[in-house]
Amino acid sequence: MPQLVNSSPLTFLSTPKGSLTIAKSISRPLHLSLVIPTYQERENIIQIIQQLVGLLEPEFAGQYELIVVDDNSPDRTAELALNLRSDYPQLQVIRRQSERGLATAVIRGWQAGRGDVLAVIDADLQHPPEVLLQQLKAIASGADLVVASRHVEGGGVSDWNIGRRILSRGAQLLGLLVLPGVISRVSDPLSGYFMVRRDAIAGQKLNPVGYKILIEVLARGTFDTITEVSYIFQERQDGQSKVTYKQYLEYIQHLITLWWERLWSH
Repeated sequence: MPQLVNSSPLTFLSTPKGSLTIAKSISRPLHLSLVIPTYQERENIIQIIQQLVGLLEPEFAGQYELIVVDDNSPDRTAELALNLRSDYPQLQVIRRQSERGLATAVIRGWQAGRGDVLAVIDADLQHPPEVLLQQLKAIASGADLVVASRHVEGGGVSDWNIGRRILSRGAQLLGLLVLPGVISRVSDPLSGYFMVRRDAIAGQKLNPVGYKILIEVLARGTFDTITEVSYIFQERQDGQSKVTYKQYLEYIQHLITLWWERLWSH
């Protein structure tokens, strides 16, 4: 296993500052910027980077970047990821020391990225990396937003108990009641595994609450074509789940915020 970086020329990528707005134009563009938000993912970070590079390098060498955005994990996930750059130059690492939260981590990573296509995947291997190739194929066919969904044919969850299933479906139904015009656009609006064309969300001031970034993207973006691909949500093998009651409260707060904004905009 790689050792932690102590004295090394490898450096963290600077955290973007200011408003959460994606730039419309970028220098030296790439095809894909894939953000991997992390907190306490030391057990998984090496494996996920290896798998992603193994999938993307054969078809997209030199056209993509992986951006780990870590919220200053006490287990030093960021330092371990940084050390991988010696072997994977397509990898960048941001260590945030003031901001916190999955949704803002994703946006900060996109702001730092150079991709015409912006994507996100979990670091804990619950999102099967091979689904990325299906998403990229859909983008190549003209989609503006591609969502990996548990709720289309071929999708599902591996081993959820009945309580977790009820909570997930209940959250989606609540979203449909509060924001039907947003939540109904896809079968799995709570998915954290998707990719979007930069120009579909560029210039929009994003204001997410909590961790359900897709809802913010659906509400703010402009999409001619939305495509869904199926995936089976996997159980975490290492590390601890970050889902607590706080995330559900933040989800409700996010729905109310978007509902209020839309109410006043009309």
